[in-house]
Order: sequence, then C-alpha cells, then structure tokens
Amino acid sequence: MRRSLLALGLLAACTLVPAFAQSTGTQPALPAWDQLTPAQRELLIAPTRDRWNREPERRQQFLDFAQRWQSLPPDQRRNARRGMQRWESMTPQQRAEARAVYHATRSMGRDARRAFMDNWRNMSPQQRADWVKAHPAPEGSSALPPRRGPPHDRGH
Repeated sequence: MRRSLLALGLLAACTLVPAFAQSTGTQPALPAWDQLTPAQRELLIAPTRDRWNREPERRQQFLDFAQRWQSLPPDQRRNARRGMQRWESMTPQQRAEARAVYHATRSMGRDARRAFMDNWRNMSPQQRADWVKAHPAPEGSSALPPRRGPPHDRGH
C-alpha cells in the first residue's frame, strides 16, 4: 500500500514539476526524491493525501490506478500525461462534448467511428452543441473506457 501511495505521489509530482519549472523561467536540474527537502516532499504528496482523505469511496480506484501506472511503458505514460493535461485544460462544455462523443462511439467499429469523427470535424460549433444536447452521455459517465486488464494489453 505504501508503494501505491508513493506512485500516486509521484504522479502528482509529474503534474507539479512542469508548473514549477515554468514559473521559474528555467529548467533547473531537479534532485532525486531522496535529495528533496521534507517541505518539497510534502508539497508533492499533499494533493494526493487530500484527495485520498476526501474521497474514501475511491481509494481502491486510486490504488488500482497507481498499480496500472507502474506497469505502463514510458511512451504510454507520456501519452497518458498529455491526455490528462488536455482533459484538465478543457472547458466544462468541451468535457461534455468529449463524454458524449465517447459514449456514442465506444461500441462502434473502426470504420463507423472514423466516419462519425469525419462528420464531427465538419460540424459547426452550433451543430456540435445541438448534437451533444440531443445525445448527452449518461449522468455520471466517464470519458474513459472501462478497465479490462493492464492498458498495454488492450491492443492500442
């Protein structure tokens, strides 16, 4: 369990380090974990601890995620980080669109999904908004696919 919490802390660090480097204007060589000060470690771990305490019903999900994250190859970790950053930068409207499109296309075959997305790209913003209003994702749905084993075994 401690190892999984450490993985969650490191994930938090991965999201905080670029912001720290950008705020200083340079890319300083950052120390290894063992060389961080207690205050720096606390800064990195605090968001994970707060979320762990705030959402006890999701603790197993957090641990599962940390274990999956450790099993990902480096290129898939980079892709996942980019996806998380992209999701975090979306507006609520963009997230609703992403959820609706995912929900509509998740059971489609490759050709049908490609045709849908070609059509989606040709829609005006108003047409997209109207489509999302007519085809909302179910309440509480996630834009992420259901887990079916380790991500690197899913054939993506």
